[in-house]
Amino acid sequence: MKYLISPSILSANMAKLGQEVDDVIQAGADMIHIDVMDNHYVPNLTIGPFVCEALRKYGIKAPLDVHLMIEPVDAIIPAFAKAGATCITFHPEATPNIQKTIELIKTYHCQVGLAINPETSIDYIKPVLDQLNLILMMTVHPGFAGQKFITDVLPKIKAVRELIDSQNKKIRLSVDGGINIDTIAQAAQAGADTFAAGSAIFGEKDYKKIIDQFRSQLKHND
Repeated sequence: MKYLISPSILSANMAKLGQEVDDVIQAGADMIHIDVMDNHYVPNLTIGPFVCEALRKYGIKAPLDVHLMIEPVDAIIPAFAKAGATCITFHPEATPNIQKTIELIKTYHCQVGLAINPETSIDYIKPVLDQLNLILMMTVHPGFAGQKFITDVLPKIKAVRELIDSQNKKIRLSVDGGINIDTIAQAAQAGADTFAAGSAIFGEKDYKKIIDQFRSQLKHND
């Protein structure tokens, strides 16, 4: 599967978000990662569905991967779906019934993602694998941007890649947290194909240069 670069707007300049997102897409990004935090499931508070809606109204056509770090999660899913989310990713700990949450997302014709924290067992994935479009492996503890990549997650990424491949499924294996020019190749070597990166991209003045550098690192992994 093609490698996808997914800038995380958590690190963007919110005062000019539409332009920032347009700029990274023009620079070669494939999709946009939207971190939604509730100050309950994680100790931070970020954005709501209106931001997705605003990006769509601004003219953003790229896929929006909405990563819900919210508990309980089901109540907010319809609002994000209606606001223009392409994929809605949730954490298994944030719902009393994973299957019902998946069905709810599919009701709104959105793709389904399941997020796995560093300490979360990948056993959550197995019963619902055939219903997922994306698996998001957290390579930091969710809650804040700019954290250091947790290398201990690499064997779990490899195990999930083997699980996907054993079932011959076309499921995106994404990584989120501490992705930069030094860690993206490690994640790719472990089996990731989609890379959410925040400060490593939005912290640079030249978005095309850093995205091209990411792709150069990934090319060496092919």
